[in-house]
Amino acid sequence: MQESIAQIIGRVTPPPGVSNYPDLGIVFLIRNLIRLAIITAGIYSVINIIIAGYGFMSAGGDSKKITDAWSRIWQTLLGLVVVVGAFVIAAILGLILFGNAGALLELRVYGPTPP
Repeated sequence: MQESIAQIIGRVTPPPGVSNYPDLGIVFLIRNLIRLAIITAGIYSVINIIIAGYGFMSAGGDSKKITDAWSRIWQTLLGLVVVVGAFVIAAILGLILFGNAGALLELRVYGPTPP
C-alpha cells in the first residue's frame, strides 16, 4: 500500500532553459555564490585601498590619520591573503585527497544524476 512520492505528486518537469545546464541546480548555485563572493572581495579590496590611499594623502602630517590609513591598507592586504590562501589550501587538499588540485575548486556532480 506504499505509494511513492512520484505517484502521489506526479512527475515534475523542469522549466525551459534549466536543461541547458549539465550540473544539478544546487551545485550551480553554490558555484555562482562562490564566484560572487570572490568578486565582491576583490572589488571591496580595491575600494578600500583607494579610500586608504586618499586618507594617507590627505593626512597632512597627522600621525593618527597616517596610522589609520596604514592599518586599513594592511587589513585589506591581509584579507586578500586570506582569500587567496583559502584557494591554495583547497588546492593542496584536493591534490592530497583526490589527486587533482582542482577537485575541491571545480564543484562538479559525481555519481548518478537524477532522471
